[in-house]
Amino acid sequence: MKTKPSRIVMEHLHVKGLMKNKHLAKAVAGQKLYEFKRQIQYKCQKYRIEFIEADRWYPSSKTCSSCGQIKFDLKLKDRLFICSCGLKLYRDLNASINLANYSI
Repeated sequence: MKTKPSRIVMEHLHVKGLMKNKHLAKAVAGQKLYEFKRQIQYKCQKYRIEFIEADRWYPSSKTCSSCGQIKFDLKLKDRLFICSCGLKLYRDLNASINLANYSI
């Protein structure tokens, strides 16, 4: 039975840019994202889990996890990812699949 992941992929977020959005600023500030990332890196090192930080510009939310097509017009308010190939997924689930398949 597998008890730990072989790798963890985390997005590199532009926190300063997120803080400029008046609707997101308070929620982002309260998350303490730097501390969360630091703790994840520490745990990965301790348990010999590969830690990968995806490039800031990697379009994890905008890329179809099935066919790879990039949907440039996807807005933050769009919670459902619908691709021309027929894939329909929640935006965050689609992004997590893309991050799981992310390679440097």
